[in-house]
Amino acid sequence: MLLRHHLPLARLSSPLNVFSHTALSLSPFSRSARRFHRPAEGRGSPLLRLRGPDHQIGPGGRGQRSFAVGSSMESKKEAQDPAVESLASEVADGSKGGVRLKLEELNWDHSFVRELPGDPRTDAIPREVLHACYTKVTPSAEVENPTLVAWSEKVAELLDLDPKEFERPDFPSIFSGALPLKGGLPYAQCYGGHQFGVWAGQLGDGRAITLGELLNSRGERWELQLKGAGKTPYSRFADGLAVLRSSIREFLCSEAMNGLGIPTTRALCLVTTGKLVSRDMFYDGNPKDEPGAIVCRVAQSFLRFGSYQIHASRGKEDLDIVRTLADYTIRHHFPHIEKMNKSDDLSFELGVEGSSVVDLTSNKYAAWSVEVAERTASLVASWQGVGFTHGVLNTDNMSVLGLTIDYGPFGFLDAFDPSYTPNTTDLPGRRYCFANQPDIGLWNVAQFTATLSAAQLISKEEANYAMERYGDKFMDEYQSIMTKKLGLSKYNKQLISTLLNNMAVDKVDYTNFFRLLSNVKADASTPKNKLLLPLKAALLDIGPERKEAWTSWVQTYIEELVSSGIPDDERKTVMNSVNPKYILRNYLCQSAIDVAEQGDYSELRRLLKLMERPYDEQPGMEKYARLPPAWAYRPGVCMLSCSS
Repeated sequence: MLLRHHLPLARLSSPLNVFSHTALSLSPFSRSARRFHRPAEGRGSPLLRLRGPDHQIGPGGRGQRSFAVGSSMESKKEAQDPAVESLASEVADGSKGGVRLKLEELNWDHSFVRELPGDPRTDAIPREVLHACYTKVTPSAEVENPTLVAWSEKVAELLDLDPKEFERPDFPSIFSGALPLKGGLPYAQCYGGHQFGVWAGQLGDGRAITLGELLNSRGERWELQLKGAGKTPYSRFADGLAVLRSSIREFLCSEAMNGLGIPTTRALCLVTTGKLVSRDMFYDGNPKDEPGAIVCRVAQSFLRFGSYQIHASRGKEDLDIVRTLADYTIRHHFPHIEKMNKSDDLSFELGVEGSSVVDLTSNKYAAWSVEVAERTASLVASWQGVGFTHGVLNTDNMSVLGLTIDYGPFGFLDAFDPSYTPNTTDLPGRRYCFANQPDIGLWNVAQFTATLSAAQLISKEEANYAMERYGDKFMDEYQSIMTKKLGLSKYNKQLISTLLNNMAVDKVDYTNFFRLLSNVKADASTPKNKLLLPLKAALLDIGPERKEAWTSWVQTYIEELVSSGIPDDERKTVMNSVNPKYILRNYLCQSAIDVAEQGDYSELRRLLKLMERPYDEQPGMEKYARLPPAWAYRPGVCMLSCSS
């Protein structure tokens, strides 16, 4: 099968790649994959041709370019399906004052179950589920006096849910699955995936159960999902449950990533079940009982690359399901693609001499694959910008909407180490380490396009073009992010490469360094012995030789600042808007977990509020920006597969 091919992968030409050391593999397609080419002269990108060169919106609205073929929220509002348009019209007047609904009043629209093939069985016996995209199941986790311990009013607002609903005495029972949510239609999704580069077959929602989809007053579709709610047919040998430790991490990081402006699934609430769950935390044969918990995750869709792969892997009989699922996805989540026409003239030549022309307006699946590739590239670039490492970038953990999804053993960089991985399972090969994420994103896109090709939805040339666009988009976004992080007027590859090398040699704190960098003045007359003063807190314990290397870099940096002519105060404002002061460091998570397991949830709630505004100074909270304490570096602390 196409899905099983593994060929050599080219390195993306990011400064980070000087640290890459893992041999990965790419797609079946590809003599052209070793070089990424921009579209033919004068044609521009799909985005610019369809949406116009001034239409710019990025993850979290922080000024990055929008995704291909007009996939911004604005364009989605312009191209909603009839059901959404009708709802938006009906509630337009009410939305101006802010719609606030009770749980019983939510507007459900179960399109996934209604429009896609389902499993005729509804039991949770582990088995292979054939010819189906989902299985209807009911939450089955045992609960005893469930307790609501954390919640997000911002997510409630997305759903038009009245925050007062969190105070309902039956709220914990509903969101632990012990009581049904009125109007919901629970199911578990079927999908497969490549795990660590190897096709793993059927995976699926082994402990995540979707409660249903709803439409809000702004015409947005949102899916509510309980993680840790019990067994499904996809649980295999697992119990379908989750513990408080991993649930806190997922809840906090979902909201922290949103605060950083990075596309992500969200978290409505976290409920403890009142029951204990046995877990072997260190995988050393010594399991222990931990508090059980359930997170309610929220996303416009939980579809992933593996959602399509599983059906393509099963041969001709299920290839039609790939098309059906692709049609469904485009109709509900990429409606602007169906509204393209020939007048948009989205035709591009591939970068290899003699290659065919790709016309995105003649094949909606090709346009879709390009947009998925670009969204993925944008997402990975934003991760690199804030020093986030996902930890398990298997194809079943890759969202087709370009969201950060499935928070297991994630981690933010403290001391800058490009080979850092938060996943102990990944330590031998470090396939998913920080520096490898751009290449892994491309590898995963290659598996996705291989799936569409196997289903005869796109051609070899169209698949190659999607991968080329990934490379171009990643470099555009990454260069833009790094330019803003340094407060420069234009990208300077040599300056940034030297900086990252210096940071790696001296294990400099990634977040604190860039935050401090905004204090450097564009003053060429600064005495040499004063150049490092603004960075003193980040450049700790460096010897004379390294001090000289850093001084030389700062001198060059100041020269670049002077030539840009940007006033210091203006530059500082811009830099502080892209360089967070606060990130969800592992030790902060662990501290909240330690006290939460004793029944104290105050630190969890404090962190949630802190991470909502990571770019703000937040007086009185400075301790949360400090370097990790010594205990945080001990082996095993948050360096686990925290998916349990």
